[in-house]
Amino acid sequence: MPQTSHRITFPGSLGEDLAARLDMPKGKPIAYALFAHCFSCSKDIFAASRISQQLANDGIAVFRFDFTGLGHSDGDFSNTTFSSNVADLLAAVDFLRANHQAPKILIGHSLGGAAVLMAAGEVPECKAVVTLGAPADTKHVAHTFAEHLDEIESSGQAEVKLGGRPFTIRKEFVEDLKAHKVTDAAANLKRALLVMHAPLDEQVGIENATAIFTAAKHPKSYVSLDTADHLITGKADAAYAANVLCAWVERYLDMPPAEAATLPKSDGESVVVTETGTGVWENIANAGGHQLWGDQPAPAGGDRGPGPYDYVAMGLALCTNQTLRMYARQKRFDPGLMTTTVRHEKVYLEDCEDCAKDKAGKTLAFTRQINIPGDLPPEVKSRMLEIADRCPVHKALEGKTPIKTELVG
Repeated sequence: MPQTSHRITFPGSLGEDLAARLDMPKGKPIAYALFAHCFSCSKDIFAASRISQQLANDGIAVFRFDFTGLGHSDGDFSNTTFSSNVADLLAAVDFLRANHQAPKILIGHSLGGAAVLMAAGEVPECKAVVTLGAPADTKHVAHTFAEHLDEIESSGQAEVKLGGRPFTIRKEFVEDLKAHKVTDAAANLKRALLVMHAPLDEQVGIENATAIFTAAKHPKSYVSLDTADHLITGKADAAYAANVLCAWVERYLDMPPAEAATLPKSDGESVVVTETGTGVWENIANAGGHQLWGDQPAPAGGDRGPGPYDYVAMGLALCTNQTLRMYARQKRFDPGLMTTTVRHEKVYLEDCEDCAKDKAGKTLAFTRQINIPGDLPPEVKSRMLEIADRCPVHKALEGKTPIKTELVG
């Protein structure tokens, strides 16, 4: 979850107060992003909130708002057009620029994706644009109320149902949709572009992603949201989109990267772990010139890398395989490609047969499963289980390993 989430109102393009939410990371934001929601949706749909939370976890502040007449914003939706939506976006940019920092990232879902493509040219600070399920032609939106187009043409307006809710669509709205060329905007974007789209999207077909991606110039990327629906309602799909988006956008921000050149180096005998500053729990470990991400699980606000206990479990599993391989080489037999699975959990000391009974509380316990696929006699495999206990990491975890702590620097 983001560290703080603020409710904000600001003046929209039609003079109405628009409702917004600013998801802030812990500490100073690396950058600000602006999120535009889908047609007739709101800033609080699951995809918007999930992506905003993940970006905030990664140190990027996200400003998401309801367009005029939608969600918690004031105004009459029937008075709006696609042009007014783009103008609302630019009003949000102006608010951020005046009160925080202009957004370097514009993110748009469905028609919001078309809107950010149109608005990006008016935001010189923007470095990257992301679209999710965006139409390549704004006229595509009229397909959602196609059966009412004749009534809108003859009467000037019609009441339609979108997502089970009534909306008044006026002729001016339909005519305004025809005036915008999304693919032209993509071709002239001059910013990094990430196109995300679901092949199974039944509302905005995958051919729209193809058209936008083909029109755009490099740098551009495409990511398939394989199992997602148009609104990205599935938690796994939204989490995947959020994680990929966060990883992609970092390279286009003017921020000091967590590269080997900027991190303390390992001397070959030590492991050096340094906070990245781009997430609440995120760290990079440098071990012998190798870099590894470390984090906490998603429920704790992380998920960019394994957690501390995961690395301890990996160390035990790695040491086990290497110890058994050394034994097999000495005895000149082939155990096959071995797999060791280690599960870690907290257990009460009174339930631990091998733990001292004069202690209270919980302790960390490991369950190790070793798969030796080679065609070996049972007695050899039993002996290998005994050898596994001689793994140095196993001995360190079982014994009382001294730890000396010093304050340096």
